[in-house]
Parts: sequence; structure tokens; C-alpha cells
Amino acid sequence: MTHSRLLVNLAFLSQKPTGLSNYALNLFPHLWALDPLILCPEFAPLQTDPKRSSRTQFTSPQLSPDQGLKGHLRRLLWTQFRLPHFYRQHQSPLLFCPIPEAPLGQGCSTVVMVHDFIPLRFSNPRSFLSLYFKFYLPWILKQSRHILCNSQSTAADIQHFCGIADRHITVIPLAYNTDRYYPQNLPHQNYFLYIGRPDPHKNLRRVLEAFVQIAPQTDAELWIGGSADPRYTPALQSVVAAHDLRDRVKFLGYIPDQDLPLLLNQSLALIFPSLWEGFGLPVLEAMACGTPVITSNQSALPEVAGEAALLVDPYKVGSIAEAMEAIVNEPGLRQALRQRGLVQAQQFSWQKTGAKTIEVLSRFL
Repeated sequence: MTHSRLLVNLAFLSQKPTGLSNYALNLFPHLWALDPLILCPEFAPLQTDPKRSSRTQFTSPQLSPDQGLKGHLRRLLWTQFRLPHFYRQHQSPLLFCPIPEAPLGQGCSTVVMVHDFIPLRFSNPRSFLSLYFKFYLPWILKQSRHILCNSQSTAADIQHFCGIADRHITVIPLAYNTDRYYPQNLPHQNYFLYIGRPDPHKNLRRVLEAFVQIAPQTDAELWIGGSADPRYTPALQSVVAAHDLRDRVKFLGYIPDQDLPLLLNQSLALIFPSLWEGFGLPVLEAMACGTPVITSNQSALPEVAGEAALLVDPYKVGSIAEAMEAIVNEPGLRQALRQRGLVQAQQFSWQKTGAKTIEVLSRFL
């Protein structure tokens, strides 16, 4: 029997990290100060040393989001029936889940992190995630000792959708990797960069329609980074083909983290007018590179961007197109956004995120 430790559940990590995995991978080094036990898949790039090897136990890679819906369902069952076993075996005083997954009715003292309520804001009755957020998540949050979230916008959603009192919620903004995202002072290329999934709430169709509007007046290109989805990508590609823009709109597929800073640094601007985000890491990472940003005036995105980005109405194609035209035609605006973005990005750091997380977790250990 090991001595009692904070238990941190990272079984959800992906081999192709996106927002949730990147959050966890950047946060976890700061948690070593609490002497935790980490549960994670063997492929996880956790930079442990021999002294910390006893603090890590491996979970099945079959629980990963890389396995699709089957992975989520396996992880749901593992969380409910196997995770409590680890909790009791190690006499843990607290279980920290960096995503909103935790055992129900098993007597585990938990703190969870909530990133967004997009599955409820853009609900699909046939979607596993919508059902999970509607029926399962409120139970998890109501039994948790405390709830972390990444923005005031998400905190408001927790109160609205789950009826959780404000005193049980702490807002801890995310951050960016300063070793990776910084100005490289490279020559700019003539393309807008979009980063993210092609899900409808990401608003990529309106981005394409806005690009169609400005295409006759500029020779700029639009590069789209993110894994293809057979439900949505073919329809988006059809829009491009219908307007004969296949030579100017590039679907790049999944972009590894190590390749993203170069693409950001050389782009005209990041275009990210999502209908809703719990935080919006691409906006912060772009500003840290000195890249101008066009983003939405909705949800948490104004919290992240401050006055350092062009905020548009994401429901109006004309608003998006107008901002894109301004980026193309006004070098002075691009330079001003670059400088304001660098200043804004300095307000966020993983050191701050880690310190605030440790402060909250320590209250319940």
C-alpha cells in the first residue's frame, strides 16, 4: 500500500493532442509539487525522471479519444468502475480530473475542470456528448468538492446549465507554451490560417463564404488546419470547388504541435470566428507569435483577446469578410495588432495556471 497521494486522472490523453490534451500536458509538470500519482496511457509524453517513476501508473490506450466513440464509452466505464479502485488502493485524499469526468456515487472526493458547454449550446439529441453533458455531467459537478473552469464565460454556463453556486467555481485561464510560441521574425506569406475542427460551431463555412467575397480583390490564400471529419469536410470542400478556389484554399489536415508556430508566424492572420469557445487557445498562441487575430465577439474569446484582435460578429459573413479585407489592405493595422497581441499574451502563463490550480487543490488535500 502506498502512502496517500493526490490522484490525477490523465487517461483521456490523445496521441494527436488538441485542446484538452494540451491543457493537461502543460499543467501536469506544475502538479509534481503535490507529490501526485498520475494515471495516464503509456504513450503520454510525460517527462518523468527515475525518482518519479513510482508516481505514474499506465492506463489502457484503448481509453483514448483516438479510438472514437468506442474510446469514450470504454473510458466512461473505466472511470465509473476502475478509477475508484485506484482511489481506494492508494488511499487518495483527492481525485483531480482535468476534464469533466469522474466516478459517480463511489465516495471519491473530486475536483474537476470544465472547459466548455458546447455540446449543450449546440445540442444534437443523437450525440453521445450532448447526452453526457445533459444527463451525466450535472451529477458529476454537484458531487464535486470544487469545480475549475477556464473562463468567466464557462463559469456562467456552469451556473446556467447545472445550477452550481458561484462559490463552488474557480476560474483559472489557460496559457501557452513560451518555448514554442514566440515571434520568429520570419517573412510573411500571403495566407490566412484557420486552426480547428470542422464542426459547425467552429463556423468554418462562414469563413469560406467570407473568403469567397474577398477573393476577387486579393490574391491571398486560406489555409485550413485540422483533422478532416467525413460528416463535415466534404461539404466544405464542395464550397471551395463550386467557386473554383481549390488552388487558393488548402486543407492541411492535422497539424502537429511542433509545426504550428511556423505556420502562425508566417501567416497574414489567424482567422478564428467560432460561434462559441470555452477559452480559445489558438487565439492566445497566435498572439504570442505576434500574429494578427480575427476572432469572434462571442463567449470567452473577448476575454482571451482583450483589445488585441479584430472582433467580428461570427453570424455575419460580411463582418468576417470586412475584417479579412482590412488585414490584407492595412499594413499599419497588422503591425498594431501584432504589438497589442504580444502584450496581451504576456498576461497568461502556465506558471500562473499551475500555481492557481495547486492553490485550489491544496484546500481539499
